[in-house]
Amino acid sequence: MSVSQPPDDPVAQARPASRPVWGRIVRLLVPIPQGAGIRGKTAWVGRRIVYWYVLILVMLALFQRYLIYQPTRADSIDPALSGLDHGRIENVAVETTDGLQLHGWFVRALPTSDLRRADGRNGVPAAHPVVIYFPGNAGHRGYRTIELDLISRLGADVYLFDYRGYGDNPGSPTEAKLAADAQAIWHAVTDKQGVKPSNVVLLGESLGGGVATRLAAELCAAGSPPGGLILRSTFSSLPDVAAHHYWWLPVRMLLIDRFPSAERIASVTCPVLVIHGTTDTIVPLSFGRRLFDAAPPTSSQSVAKSFAELRGAGHNDILYVARDEYRSAVRSFLDQLQSPK
Repeated sequence: MSVSQPPDDPVAQARPASRPVWGRIVRLLVPIPQGAGIRGKTAWVGRRIVYWYVLILVMLALFQRYLIYQPTRADSIDPALSGLDHGRIENVAVETTDGLQLHGWFVRALPTSDLRRADGRNGVPAAHPVVIYFPGNAGHRGYRTIELDLISRLGADVYLFDYRGYGDNPGSPTEAKLAADAQAIWHAVTDKQGVKPSNVVLLGESLGGGVATRLAAELCAAGSPPGGLILRSTFSSLPDVAAHHYWWLPVRMLLIDRFPSAERIASVTCPVLVIHGTTDTIVPLSFGRRLFDAAPPTSSQSVAKSFAELRGAGHNDILYVARDEYRSAVRSFLDQLQSPK
C-alpha cells in the first residue's frame, strides 16, 4: 500500500526552520518579496542599504546648516533677567553691511579688579582690555551671563553680539555671513567706540573660535591686529570634528561651512591662548591641540603662545568643573597683555 506524498513546496523547502534574529530585524525594516531566494534577499537588502545611505547623504547636503547652527530664538532678551546686578548690562546694536541690525550686550568691567592698575611708567591707570566674545553654535547671549560676569570681574569690558538668526536678531547664519558680521562688530568697537585695536581681545567659544580666528587672521593681514586671541573649546576645523563623529559619512566632501581655523591661525601675529577641557567629547582635546600646534610659537611682540588644559572639564561644563583654572588662565593672559612693554 503506497502512501501519497504532499506536493513539493519549493518555498517551504527553502525557508529555514528558524529565521535568525538579524533576518527578523531586516524584515521589519525592509519588506522582502515573498518567494525570493537567499541571493535575492541579499540583493534586496543591499539595495535598500544603498538607498538609505544615499538618502542620508542628500539630507545632510541639503540641511547641514540646520545641524551646524542651532539658535534659540526670542522676541527680546531682557538684561534684567540675566541674574546680574541691575545696570551692569547695557543693550547695544550694530548694523551689518547688508542692513541687518544685530543686538547684543555690553558689560562694563568692575572697578575692583586689579587689572585696573597703574601702568608702572607714569602712574596713570592702564586702559583696561576690551573683550569681544564670539559664542558657540547654540542658544543666545542670555545663556552666557556667567562667563560675561567672570570676564568683567577680571577687569575687562565685554561685548557679546548674537549672530544673525540667533536670539532677537534677523537673518540666517553662514560662515561667510558670520565673518562679515564679525568685521562689522570689530569696526563698531574700534572705530565708533574709539577703542585701540591693540587693546581688544577676541574670545571665541566652540564655533565662535572659528569666527574669532578668521577675524584675527584678517585683521593681522590688514596690519591692524587685535591685542590677543583666546580660543576656548574650539576646533582645528569643522570637517575634522564632523569626521570624528560621523566617520561613516563623507562629511569632508559635503560640508559647505568649514571654518579651517588651523590654516588661518598660522597667519595670526597677536598673542594666542588656547583653553580646552580634557574630557571634551564634542570637540575632543586633540583638535584643540592641533589648532594650538598650528599657531605661530610667538607673537609679533615676542609673546609665546600658551595652552591651558583643564583637567576633568568637558565642552559645556568648564565654568562649573574648572572655573578657577579657567579664570586663572584668562587672568594671566590679560595681565600679560596689560604689562608694560
